[in-house]
Amino acid sequence: KRASVSDTASIGYATLNGGTTGGSGGTTTTVTTLSALTSAVSGTAKKIVIISGTITGNTVVKVGSNTSVIGAAGSSLVGVGLRVLNESNVIIRNVKISKVLAEAGDAIGIQASSQVWVDHVDLSSDLDHDKDYYDGLLDITHGATGVTVTNSKLYNHWKASLVGHSDSNGSEDTAITVTYAANWWQNLNSRTPSFRFGHGHLYNNVFDSNSDGINTRDGAQLLVENNVWTSPKKPLYSTDEGFAVARGNDFGGGENTAPTGTFTTAPYSYSLVSASAVRAAVTGSAGQTLTF
Repeated sequence: KRASVSDTASIGYATLNGGTTGGSGGTTTTVTTLSALTSAVSGTAKKIVIISGTITGNTVVKVGSNTSVIGAAGSSLVGVGLRVLNESNVIIRNVKISKVLAEAGDAIGIQASSQVWVDHVDLSSDLDHDKDYYDGLLDITHGATGVTVTNSKLYNHWKASLVGHSDSNGSEDTAITVTYAANWWQNLNSRTPSFRFGHGHLYNNVFDSNSDGINTRDGAQLLVENNVWTSPKKPLYSTDEGFAVARGNDFGGGENTAPTGTFTTAPYSYSLVSASAVRAAVTGSAGQTLTF
């Protein structure tokens, strides 16, 4: 699918509070090395950074505010994650990241930040090591708000996506707001996602052959609409009084055991695909499938 490096967020929580434009309108730089990537994405000036080719390492790179990080077709980060820490207005799009070691961090980590759009990313590792060899594929913590994750593929990993990192961090994390739409979750052991304290809207996602489901925790309020599961063990469940409003889902023979919450209406407009059409709509385009 053809896209523009200047595209801005059009779905979910990232569209609120002035929207998420990333580096649209700023300078454009193409990088092929770790040192060039690290330098190019730093700072708060408006900028579009295009990753070309394969960049390897054992680290996470901090992305500054007002930045769009774009993966060119066929590009890849191997062992190199991206971290958005205390920043705002960031877009990460069409980036493929694999095998970031736990000693370095998450494949993508969003912490204490606002207005972040993650779109068409491809995140994976392997299940050949113990569960702590790698950390998270996509962790959203420390009160992050205005986050949208769309059209992405998370697969072959132990701990996929953690929202809210600790049962004791409610004072900060109750503010969390995340939208997950049109993502493909496959062959994951846990955290698909695990969601503490905040508000989450999950719609039109596909969940295949995972050992866990959506875990609503610690007072989280989730709105879960028109998602599809195959071979689920517990597609939607609660721990420590998390809540969910579930509508139009195909639980694949599994059972929703989460108590009904109060989050019934998302604070933005959106278009739902019926559950019967979700798989065809999502699996063909999720992940690094854009060209620019």
